[in-house]
Amino acid sequence: MGRLDDIGEQDGWRCWLCDEPVDADRSVNDDRGPSVDSRMTDRKAKSKGKKKGAAELTERLAHRSCNTGKGNVDAVVPWAEHLFVVDPSPIIPSVERLANKGGREVMARCPTRSDAQEAADWLIDRISRLEPSLDVRSDIDEGGGQFLVALRA
Repeated sequence: MGRLDDIGEQDGWRCWLCDEPVDADRSVNDDRGPSVDSRMTDRKAKSKGKKKGAAELTERLAHRSCNTGKGNVDAVVPWAEHLFVVDPSPIIPSVERLANKGGREVMARCPTRSDAQEAADWLIDRISRLEPSLDVRSDIDEGGGQFLVALRA
């Protein structure tokens, strides 16, 4: 159980997929129990000079049900339900592009500045746990009666 404990400590005992707490004392056979997810990242494979498609495995903590539900496909990190966003961008591909190339990614549109600020704050917090080594900041741009939320690396 040492490897699971190490990965749990690394991720602050939070599921990297749903961002909810993981109870270390639950059975690994329980749906809400801890499991290790091997997240593939082409970005990390490229940085180490591997051929495209030869992705590196990054181990992350997940609930057993989240990990099983994801299966062997690219993970989807959901936006928080309480946020008022329109046309939200998929979080993981956007974060991987920012980490790989830097620059700016428009993440969503919001009807008010306060909604945009809440979404931007949530994104920064979520990404700090999803990709801890990535330094991002948010931009909120007004235009056309809406507010664009963007991330910049």
